[in-house]
Amino acid sequence: MSTHLTDDLPTYEDVVAASHRLAGHAHRTPVLSSRLVDEQLGARVVFKCENLQRAGAFKFRGAFHALSRFTPEQRRAGVVAFSSGNHAQAVSLAASLLGIPATIVMPYDAPAAKVAATKAYGGEVVGYDRYTEDRLAIGQELARSRGLTLLPPYDHPDIIAGQGTAAKELFEEVGTLDALFVPVGGAGLLSGSTLAARALSPGCRVHGVEPAAGDDVRRSLQEGRIVRIDTPETLADGAQTQFMGELPFRILAPEPPEILTATDAELVAEMRTFATYLKLVVEPTGCLGLAGVRGIADRLRGRRIGVIVSGGNIDLPRYADLLGQR
Repeated sequence: MSTHLTDDLPTYEDVVAASHRLAGHAHRTPVLSSRLVDEQLGARVVFKCENLQRAGAFKFRGAFHALSRFTPEQRRAGVVAFSSGNHAQAVSLAASLLGIPATIVMPYDAPAAKVAATKAYGGEVVGYDRYTEDRLAIGQELARSRGLTLLPPYDHPDIIAGQGTAAKELFEEVGTLDALFVPVGGAGLLSGSTLAARALSPGCRVHGVEPAAGDDVRRSLQEGRIVRIDTPETLADGAQTQFMGELPFRILAPEPPEILTATDAELVAEMRTFATYLKLVVEPTGCLGLAGVRGIADRLRGRRIGVIVSGGNIDLPRYADLLGQR
């Protein structure tokens, strides 16, 4: 079932408009690099650090942009969203800043830190079992019964345009790139980043990276249709999607990016890389991009590479446990 609310495909002009709406609200996150990482990979790698974004992930961009475009009636009634964590936190924070009541549908096994932050930002959390219940159906029923506006995490033009502002900022800061690596769940960030790349760095090869446990985006773009899978069991909780968004599919399908995958072990190794060399706390999902770079490093030697570090929200005991594994 489609989760988007309009058939209008966002364009790069919408990404530009989103950047104006986000000015003064979203952080213009830093772009960092590491000489030692460059030496390891034989390439020049720059990291767009969305783990340092408000609410700890790129999701704030799309959430604030979409909510800022609500009508007065929608603002009064409130928003409902479903999310494993980062979209939940982003919608709760953005809604609180804009004076909009927020209800968030979250899985019972969502990271405790993400649930706590969502509640701290003012969101009402409604729990569900991600393996047996349908979060979209729950969100739609709450929207119907309470008169709320459903704001999906990736299949919405305003969300996609907002997410694209991260790559827009990256290209504006560092210029053209040979390749850009983007974590993939529902493909909102990937499709928004692709809009920015096509406009600002046309020669840039965009790569999406998803968990090896669930390669639905790769299969969807290969088969020319949206492929549905069971909820993948992976440390990358931000990418535990069962299918990609319809709007992202329509943006990406005409010129499909290369989709790579990364194992949980590879994500933990890159969490260690970020902590050791860049002094950054990055959640497993946020490590997908760097894991993708390392997976095809032999093809990237001497190139200029961009990586979107999508988020840094992880329970600290879990983080310490994962880093300590050998």
